[in-house]
Amino acid sequence: MQESTYCTLSSDTLATFEKKFKAISDQKRLQILNILSNKGAMCVGDLAPLVDMTQSKLSYHLKILLDADLLMRETSGTWSFYELNQHELNQLLSDELCCLFKPEN
Repeated sequence: MQESTYCTLSSDTLATFEKKFKAISDQKRLQILNILSNKGAMCVGDLAPLVDMTQSKLSYHLKILLDADLLMRETSGTWSFYELNQHELNQLLSDELCCLFKPEN
């Protein structure tokens, strides 16, 4: 029987991935990410009607995505614009994470 090796990730790295996956485990947050991927940076006032929720509820979801580093926010005066953090989103399918599900030979 061939013994396979596997990669190990630190507890901190696993906790980071856990936070990101929890953030995208909600249908509304996935919808927000999808809209931003298609339309680019948007403010809460423009995004709220597209996801059919109040600005306060939308802000709650945006905060979760921001805390998981999946979004970036740029403030201009009283306006905040949200856009995808493509680098962090790409990490969700990175070789580092995928090694958890594939044995190394």
